[in-house]
Amino acid sequence: MDRLSNTVRPYAWGSTTAIPELLGTAPTGEPQAEMWMGAHPGAPSRLTRPAGTDTTAGAAGPGAGERSLTDVIAADPERELGAAAVRAFGPRLPFLLKLLAAGAPLSLQVHPDLAQAQEGYADEERRGIPIDAPHRTYKDANHKPELICALTPFDGLCGFRRPAEAADLIAALGVDSLKPFVDLLRAHPEDGALREVLTAILTADPDDMAHTVAEAAEAAGRLGGAHAPYAQITHHYPGDPGVIAAMLLNYVQLQPGEAMFLGAGVPHAYLGGLGVEIMANSDNVLRCGLTPKHVDVPELLRIVRFEATEPGILRPEAAADGEEVYETPVDEFRLSRYVLPSGGGPVDLTAPTAQILLCTAGAPRAGEIALAPGRSVFVPADEAVEVAGTGTLFRATVVV
Repeated sequence: MDRLSNTVRPYAWGSTTAIPELLGTAPTGEPQAEMWMGAHPGAPSRLTRPAGTDTTAGAAGPGAGERSLTDVIAADPERELGAAAVRAFGPRLPFLLKLLAAGAPLSLQVHPDLAQAQEGYADEERRGIPIDAPHRTYKDANHKPELICALTPFDGLCGFRRPAEAADLIAALGVDSLKPFVDLLRAHPEDGALREVLTAILTADPDDMAHTVAEAAEAAGRLGGAHAPYAQITHHYPGDPGVIAAMLLNYVQLQPGEAMFLGAGVPHAYLGGLGVEIMANSDNVLRCGLTPKHVDVPELLRIVRFEATEPGILRPEAAADGEEVYETPVDEFRLSRYVLPSGGGPVDLTAPTAQILLCTAGAPRAGEIALAPGRSVFVPADEAVEVAGTGTLFRATVVV
């Protein structure tokens, strides 16, 4: 079992205070958006093992120091991940765990399913588009289902509203240039209405749309209530067509402990709050707005599922030994939570697959390692581990 050192990513939308407050460190004044825990090549976690305790020690020499979790896993995948996980997902950790702190809205986005990702990646490879090109859409051939669990009140957008509900919300703004969208939402079948309106929003003249967004934002601020979030979004993204696109989606408010699953083709955005996020290990994102980055409208329209949905809020389901599981329809990750009571006995978490344990409250122990909020450990497959003490632990692993 290894204590992890993790990288905090300073994306512009990040909160300047949420992650430092959890970690008990002084804010730097700069955004601290995401802390990554895992073996993603962009920012793999680091760990320290005494020389001779794993097969990578020889490469590092006597007194081996810190090395990346990516390298540790690559040296002996079956030992670290478990034979069943390697057979199912290959010789890599198939998930990425994060602390996510949104101080401003993230981009409105959607993710492909596995077949779409494989097809899109192969196509861009054939066309010779550099992997780091700003107009490159598919960074890998994997899908990217996600789960966000709130640690504080957390606001987001998830899935399409019923077209009639979106029409009512937009019509109440009283903006003349939005009336054609309202008429489309009320006149067409559900999937056709949503597709036609999103297409019209994303392909409108930029100057005309910027003027429309400004009028809509002024009206939203004046009306308040259900319109207030869109005035706030516009504050961060003035003139962005994604502000109008956001009105087509369900507005969701999660309370601490509640979660939201985001499957393929479902448009979504995080607006604000601190949470624990877990996802399949992929970088495939198609953006719909609220971003200065490339928006590939034709590919986006191919990937989006134009169907109205209820934003399902997940609450953990009780399992054995006090474990609370956030059930999802994917195998690449499994997220659960332990709220360890004062005076409770140790809980055995030994498992045949690799695990990352993240503390978010209190001062529990994992084996001999003392934890604190924001601290995490990597537990190799079949490694004996008991947790004890008082606090909250999130457990990330896979389903095999």
